[in-house]
Amino acid sequence: MNAPGPLGAFLQARRARLRPEDVGLRDLGPRRRVSGLRREEVAQLAGVSVSYYARLEQGQSRGASGEVLDAIARALLLDPHEREHLERLAGAARHVPRPCRPRPETLTDETRDLLRAVGGVPAMVLGRRTDVLAWNPLGHALLASHLDFLDPDDPDVPVRRTNMSRMLFLDPRCRELYANWKRKARAVVGNLRVAVGRHPEDPLLAELIGELTLKSPEFTALWADHRVAPCDAASYELRHPVVGTVTVTQQTLSIARSPEQVLIVCTTPAGSPSERALALLGRASGSEPRARAEATYR
Repeated sequence: MNAPGPLGAFLQARRARLRPEDVGLRDLGPRRRVSGLRREEVAQLAGVSVSYYARLEQGQSRGASGEVLDAIARALLLDPHEREHLERLAGAARHVPRPCRPRPETLTDETRDLLRAVGGVPAMVLGRRTDVLAWNPLGHALLASHLDFLDPDDPDVPVRRTNMSRMLFLDPRCRELYANWKRKARAVVGNLRVAVGRHPEDPLLAELIGELTLKSPEFTALWADHRVAPCDAASYELRHPVVGTVTVTQQTLSIARSPEQVLIVCTTPAGSPSERALALLGRASGSEPRARAEATYR
């Protein structure tokens, strides 16, 4: 039997999440042999045949219409982000993409100007695979002071760039930084699911997922859940080795001329202890030399 593929795996994971009572069904049958809904129950709720829905999950049907996808989304109680992800997976399943090596991601002058303009708060620019394309000194000091501050204009940087997803799961210093590491990890994995749905043909993104799957059991468990959620804005308590506890809101902003890149800024309430802590960190990072250190996961 063929592997279910990304679309089938997503449908199976979402089906397993639901119980009959979640969707208004009475479970009067024999002892259930599967966790969550059965295929026939999803087919009944969506108004499609059981054989057709089974072929979708098994990766044997690639032509689901928009109406059918909407019906399945309603049956599985998908939220708007999950619906969008379902549509992307179904679209990718309709054709076999030509393999190609993506070009290295670079910053435009406008993006570099934008990053410089927000120098008063920690900020960085991430690419579509969560590679750090650039960060300002305060962003580096807050999130990764133990790593090199790399020059994004260095032609050798693409092979040495820090990757925030890799760092979160494989770097103990980053794990210690987040007071609620598990919550941050769930957010990062949900966002990677969005990226894979948008770029199923990206071999470098596939390599990143493969590496994390092999090296981090925690990533593997979260990845198998198939939760989909883009990172937008969330508050995190950080335990910084220099200034102590800092609570920041990490906000993800789109970049108009570089739609596959995002600007991450870390804000604090005006007049708060966290704002004062960042001001102290800014003074410290501006006066202390940047020590060259090797990342623990390299």
